[in-house]
Amino acid sequence: MAAFLQKLFKSRKNTVTPPPAQLRNPRLPDKEEDQRPNEQDARREQQQALLANGADELQLEELALAGVTAEIRLKAANGLTNREALQRVQKAAKSRDKGVYQVVRQKLTVIREAEEQRQQTVATIEQLVKQASDQAASEDTKLFQARLETLLKQWSEVESAASTAQTAAFLEAVHKCRERLRDLQAAAEKLQQDEQKTGQREETLTLLAQTLDELKTHPDDALPSLSSLDALQKTQENRWLEATRDTQVSQQEQKAYQNLMLPLRAYITALRALVQHRDELTELASAGNPADETSTQRAAELIKEINWPVDYAKPALLKALAQAAGKKKQPAPATRAVVDQSSQVAELTAVIGKLDQALEAKQLKESRQLFKTAQQQLKALDHRHGKPFQARMQLLGGQLRELSDWAGFVTQPKQVVLCEQMEYLAEQPMEPEAKATRIKELQNEWRELGGSSDRTLWARFKQASDAAYEPCKEYFSAKSGLKHANLQKREAICRELETFVGQADWSAIDWKAAERIHRTARDEWKAAWPVEFRDNRGVQKQFDHLLRQIEEPLDAERTRNEALKSDIVQRAEALISHEPLSEAMNLAKSLQEEWTAVGITRHREDRKLWQAFRKACDAIFARREAQRNEQQEETRQADRQLEELLGRTGQLNEQAPQQEIAAQLEQLRATAALQVSKAQRERRTREEQRLAALVDQQRQAARVQEWIHAVRGRLDGSLEPGSLPSDWQKRAVALQDLPTAELVIRAEIHAGVPSPDQDQGRRMEVQVQRLAEGLGNHGGPETGDPLEALVAAWCLDESRDDLSEEFASRLIRTLEAPRT
Repeated sequence: MAAFLQKLFKSRKNTVTPPPAQLRNPRLPDKEEDQRPNEQDARREQQQALLANGADELQLEELALAGVTAEIRLKAANGLTNREALQRVQKAAKSRDKGVYQVVRQKLTVIREAEEQRQQTVATIEQLVKQASDQAASEDTKLFQARLETLLKQWSEVESAASTAQTAAFLEAVHKCRERLRDLQAAAEKLQQDEQKTGQREETLTLLAQTLDELKTHPDDALPSLSSLDALQKTQENRWLEATRDTQVSQQEQKAYQNLMLPLRAYITALRALVQHRDELTELASAGNPADETSTQRAAELIKEINWPVDYAKPALLKALAQAAGKKKQPAPATRAVVDQSSQVAELTAVIGKLDQALEAKQLKESRQLFKTAQQQLKALDHRHGKPFQARMQLLGGQLRELSDWAGFVTQPKQVVLCEQMEYLAEQPMEPEAKATRIKELQNEWRELGGSSDRTLWARFKQASDAAYEPCKEYFSAKSGLKHANLQKREAICRELETFVGQADWSAIDWKAAERIHRTARDEWKAAWPVEFRDNRGVQKQFDHLLRQIEEPLDAERTRNEALKSDIVQRAEALISHEPLSEAMNLAKSLQEEWTAVGITRHREDRKLWQAFRKACDAIFARREAQRNEQQEETRQADRQLEELLGRTGQLNEQAPQQEIAAQLEQLRATAALQVSKAQRERRTREEQRLAALVDQQRQAARVQEWIHAVRGRLDGSLEPGSLPSDWQKRAVALQDLPTAELVIRAEIHAGVPSPDQDQGRRMEVQVQRLAEGLGNHGGPETGDPLEALVAAWCLDESRDDLSEEFASRLIRTLEAPRT
């Protein structure tokens, strides 16, 4: 193989050049010299055959360097794909073959760019996989969805070049991102629902408070509407129930609701009783006889049954009833000491009852507390009030001692178990927080057992607790360092806020940036947790003071912007009935642009104003929709009306009377003012054209019949020239020089009716003559309807004496022929 290649790629430079002497003295070539051109041609053919049969990389490399012709070398260089072979050829051909050098150099450039592109794609894929994984684990949720969509768009451009493992890793990270996005959206929706429910509860509390205030000042000469109050109560109860479902409500808020709803219920109950007994109350009040004991007693019963709330305006009817009932004598008030002793006796009796129940239930801890409370209350009584309780207290004290002894006997094994659990816990390696929590749980269980009188057992439990907590000390010490670091962060936040407040120009500040600083400061303050409570007090006061300094101008700006938005809402509401509607819609769009230009506002107030503004805008654009619907309904009615008319006209044809067709055509044209659909309008146009064509066709048929009648009348002499149209005389004069035969031939030519064979030559001459005369131009002898002019010449030219039945029949047949 090597010998063959050496022979195949034999260099052209090895050809022996004859010495100059031989050139100067030419002689006959020898046999070897005759064979050299043949050998070079053979090598060229061999190399071309090798290229044609698909040479391998090594052969192509040799051909690119040692090919016989430049074409072979370039073709071999173009066929190379191996990078190392291309580099070797480039190096060897640099000073020998510029064409091969340029080809190889260009191919190496393409390979290098492709390699760089592949490397860049691989790096992009790895970066996208990492970014997706980082986003799935990131705590930064700002623009989460936008960043995920950007990653997906970038991935779609390089997905085809990714490996299976890379694709799986990216899709797994995207799946986690989407799950987290759903969680974020669900949390946002939950927060929005909670805010809406909070707003509903606030509105309920406000409405209840306003209602109660109005009832307190309600005129006494008129009763409130019981049905309205009853409906208000039920509505607000349902509203509160829905606003507190599946959400946390503070105890203070729930208490405020109860404090408002309970008086309202009491007022409604009293009002209902008052309305129920109104007639009887009126009768008793009008009697006004305090000496009537029965009436007085009944009036007192009714007043007690109605039980009108004290803090609310009493109706005039109840005032009159109270006068009729008279004033009851009040018992003499007891002395303060007697009242106090009586209340203490009642309290002690209640405590003893609870103590009895606790002892019976064998609740040692509660029994001890209740017994101690009872002893203190017994000491507060004087001898006369306390003596009846002494024997009872001694009996309860004995029962408590028996329960304590029994509890000690029962709880001792449990306390031994707690000691063992605490000793086991001390030996276990655990996370400090969890271990400290478990220690506290065991200590709480020890306390719930009531402690122990066995000091040895208590010392064992205490020693095990200290041993278990020992590893936690280092953790909580580090946590104390974290508290210190968080305290320093909070101090730094205060310094930054103080700098901002000192440098802020509130007359030319970026309010959104200021609001963002305020919000970021609060978020970072919350994130710097935990801190030591005592060390944080001063910093907290400073932070609160700085926040108030920022909040005051922010609130003033929010209030100003809320007033601007409120004004926009009022203007939008005024546009609801504004005319014309198009102007109202344009003004509403301008208000929307004005709304977006308004600065910061409070979220809750902005939401309320936006709802009102959106409602007004919806009402404005709803008018357009209503007008559109009204127009559509008008179009549908017009379509139905036109459809009925088209149904009638569609039955008309050329056999129908002309008057009926003309009448229906006029009705159809009268519907042009109707607002019909495009399809119906096109149908109406086509039907108008059809009916107009029918009318023209019938009119033409009538005219043709008149012409035929005139033709026959001229032939038989019954024609009255005065009955013919006035313009026929002029038209007849223009054709009076034409022979009758040519009149008939011209009619046949115009109507496209064939002429007899004997007149074919003449017909050709007439056609040539018509072309020469330019009959199609204005002013010709047959201007207007040519047939009518020919009939006029037939009827009015008195010089024609060659009229015959044959000519008349041909002319009539021509007139009766269909015209296009």
